[in-house]
Amino acid sequence: MEEFILTYKASIYWIIGVIITVIILRGVTNLFYKWAVRKKKQLLPDENSNILNVLKRILKALWLVLGIIALSFVVVDREKDEIILRNFNIVLYLGAITIFAIVAAAGINIWFKRKVAHKIASNEDPTAYKYLRYVAVFSIYFLGIILALLAFPSMRGIAHTALGGAGVIAIIAGIASQEALANIIGGFFIIIFKPFKIGDLIKVTDTMVGRVTDITLRHTVIRNFEYKMIVIPNSIINKEKLINYDLGELKCCERIEIGISYDSDIDLAKKIMQEECEKHPLILDNRTELEIQEGNPIVKTALIKLDDSSMTIRAWTWEQNYSDSFQLKIDVLESIKKRFDEEGIEIPFPHRTLVMKEEK
Repeated sequence: MEEFILTYKASIYWIIGVIITVIILRGVTNLFYKWAVRKKKQLLPDENSNILNVLKRILKALWLVLGIIALSFVVVDREKDEIILRNFNIVLYLGAITIFAIVAAAGINIWFKRKVAHKIASNEDPTAYKYLRYVAVFSIYFLGIILALLAFPSMRGIAHTALGGAGVIAIIAGIASQEALANIIGGFFIIIFKPFKIGDLIKVTDTMVGRVTDITLRHTVIRNFEYKMIVIPNSIINKEKLINYDLGELKCCERIEIGISYDSDIDLAKKIMQEECEKHPLILDNRTELEIQEGNPIVKTALIKLDDSSMTIRAWTWEQNYSDSFQLKIDVLESIKKRFDEEGIEIPFPHRTLVMKEEK
């Protein structure tokens, strides 16, 4: 045993030293994690990110992998020491790049979040900061990937090309083939020309109405009145004709249409619709001074269509905003129907005449 120890004394010392170093580094990592968690609670109490836990796991895994590589010096031939050392440096380099990218992206993300919160608290538009946050985080991770590729000799050509002008053009062409570039540029157009911003109420189609909650590199997110999130690619929403209810004046003109039968009294039906709309608490008097002097009604009604079995009457109502417009419409449709029933105004429904023929 003594002879074995004397023969392999250097290797035994090396193994013990590596194991102790790995244990110490993992212990220091745990202490650093606990310290960082305490600091985070003091400086960023509202931040719920688990980035520190991710960093702790990466560091502990990095020390373990580096320790295993260091132990391999004992069991391989000395001719392969250079290969092991190169692998050790590559793993260390990749670990450092990974940690740098995660920390930088998390820091940028937190900074932009605080700016967005400040903008919202100041009643300012946070749209640009929300979008630039995604651009900055994406750029950091992209740079991290490129720097990681430099660790491998076979991939250095790709990394250098990607960092050069030709590489950027090639990458853009590749992204454009998947329509991702169109979404990114679409997001830039939204930020620059501001057809809408975070918090605006927009209508893309009859089934896509809601408030804008986020604008990312790829898509715009709106929350409808059922609190469902609708995700629309930026390239598509830039092509659509949309209505922004919060752009310019907020007041809305709602058109309420109801069909009546040909046997019903048109004047009575118009009067009922006008009265029910005007007595609603959300109605807005949008008349000019001249219209008021001339005695024009708050709600205008008119016969607008003659169909096969019905006549359509329309009432034009004004409200302070889209939400009031929607609420008024559903309220008066019910009250008008009840008044129609009381006054004998018939709402038509399909009729069919069946002719029965007897067989001879």
